[in-house]
Amino acid sequence: MRGINCRGLRLTWVAGLGMAMALPALAAAASTATQTTLAVETHDKSGRTQANATVSVTAADGTPASGSVIFEDGNRQLAGVALDANGQATAAILLAGGPHSLHAVYVGNSSYLASTSAFSSVQAQTTGTVGYTLTVSPASASVTAGTAATTTVSVTPSDATALSSPLFVTLSCSDLPSEASCSFTPTQVEILSNTTSAVTSALVISTEAQGTARLAHPASRHANTMEWALLLPGIFGLGGLAWGARKRRWLQRLSLIALVGLATMMGATGCSPLYDYYHHGPTTTPATPSGTYTLTVTGQSTYNTTAMDNSTTFALTVK
Repeated sequence: MRGINCRGLRLTWVAGLGMAMALPALAAAASTATQTTLAVETHDKSGRTQANATVSVTAADGTPASGSVIFEDGNRQLAGVALDANGQATAAILLAGGPHSLHAVYVGNSSYLASTSAFSSVQAQTTGTVGYTLTVSPASASVTAGTAATTTVSVTPSDATALSSPLFVTLSCSDLPSEASCSFTPTQVEILSNTTSAVTSALVISTEAQGTARLAHPASRHANTMEWALLLPGIFGLGGLAWGARKRRWLQRLSLIALVGLATMMGATGCSPLYDYYHHGPTTTPATPSGTYTLTVTGQSTYNTTAMDNSTTFALTVK
């Protein structure tokens, strides 16, 4: 009986271990490095500073990257956007008074590595009027169709001490992909005169998975039997009436009208939603299309007859 060649087994095991350790490195090497650049322009909006931030993400080979970008102020997330076909995106961000350090973070994906832009310093003007800013954190999410993404919406007052009555801000979202919905808890937040920090609301974005195939309703066979039991005697009776009325023109016309009415009734019944449900079951539910989307989160409020609407964006990737 021959002994086992332990040296050969050891070499094979070591080689296999080396390949297993090398696979993650090879997978990482397959992703392309990227470069993110940010340009910021500011302008006045109703006495406050709004930053128009434009980001561009380019792969090492010069091609535009795809996916989503998060705008941050220091280490605080403000908004998220989806890159267009040119690897670019723009966000309008209303800033609270004081200094800000803005930069853009490309989150990366299976094809491109993440990257961060240089910081851009902005000095936002300070006002003594009532107002608020709107941000989301996290500002992006990647989900599989049929699951939900959750983020926190922060409503931060700019000068709550100037409030003479509570300020109510109603939240809503738009630009959702098809077969997706959103909900806020709460939908309306309240800012009091002594509020010094942000008031938050939980935002849940739900997507739909592909539904199951249509199945025949269990009552379809019974329904068919009952229908034919009622319709066949009527058809034969009208046919006999038409045959026996060949010499009576008025009776022949009457039977013809009755046959046409019966056929119309059968056709209308066969096309009705209730008939379709009983014979084919519920329709299949389409899935939320895959892709990266920019959702808009809006806050609406009125104070002393002055409307104050602000918005921010959230980047959603559906797989």
